[in-house]
Amino acid sequence: MDVVTLGELILDMFASETGKDFQTVSAFIPVAGGAPANVAVAASKLGARAAFIGKVGEDAFGRRLESVLKGYGVETRGMRFDREHRTTLNFMTIPDPNRTEMLFYRNPGADMLLAPDELDQELLASTAFYHFGSVSLAVEPCRSAALEGAAFARARGALVSFDVNYRPSLWENDARAKAEIIAALPRADIVKVNETELRLLSGTDDAPAGCTRILERGPALCVATLGPHGSAWAARKSAGLVPGFTVDVVDATGCGDAFMAALLVRLLSALNGASENRRSLLEGLEKDELVNALRWANAAGAFTARRKGVMPALPDAAEVKQLIGA
Repeated sequence: MDVVTLGELILDMFASETGKDFQTVSAFIPVAGGAPANVAVAASKLGARAAFIGKVGEDAFGRRLESVLKGYGVETRGMRFDREHRTTLNFMTIPDPNRTEMLFYRNPGADMLLAPDELDQELLASTAFYHFGSVSLAVEPCRSAALEGAAFARARGALVSFDVNYRPSLWENDARAKAEIIAALPRADIVKVNETELRLLSGTDDAPAGCTRILERGPALCVATLGPHGSAWAARKSAGLVPGFTVDVVDATGCGDAFMAALLVRLLSALNGASENRRSLLEGLEKDELVNALRWANAAGAFTARRKGVMPALPDAAEVKQLIGA
């Protein structure tokens, strides 16, 4: 397996109209979502072997989500189905193309209840990359499942990827969120932040400098997405900025997930499919190799913004090449 993701698979209820908030929108459209699930789908569409680990309700929505992932070629044997708790719904409005408002219905949702003893260890032992996000860290038992999954996969040679993906409404308070996220940083080899998360964790708006500060907590690579301005990175041997692509934005939801998947797929290529010493190889990547990977990631994110929704909007490799001009 190339990429195994763990975390939330939910039903996003997208506002039927852009430019309206929760007070004025007239209807919602159900679409499969959840950042780790999006990353698995995006990786699969880009040609990687991808699998998803997580929990949904044993209900019509949960089975629908399983079917959607299978339809995109994602391995789903790591999914678990809860008979007592429902699949989470996330209502979303798009007041403007670059901003999304969210309202989660999970009290608790099945995705919060994945336990460590439910992890598919065969998947974790076979993957090159294990990816999770901070939504899984907000509550138990999914916090322990996410962290134990990271430790198990890393001990067997996988590189661990962590998307900070901070959602304030899912945490007790900012202080608790920051503490849990910081505690998770040493467990990761690759960390992704957006501009708000960069400021939260590093105390600066200078993206390369902020990524460098995050590296001090243990990762080998930190990347920051900067919206239309592209992305920044800091690694053991280099740091810098990679310009973005100008596109007509329809819906920015999921751009970070497309970026993350494309980055992992390109890093896998840069590592030449190595099954051993992946951390050392990651630390040894040259600047031009990281710039190339981030350029692909920027293009994948930008392409996703051109279409509404997330999974249907995620590009395949040919579409990324077309935008890059390769």
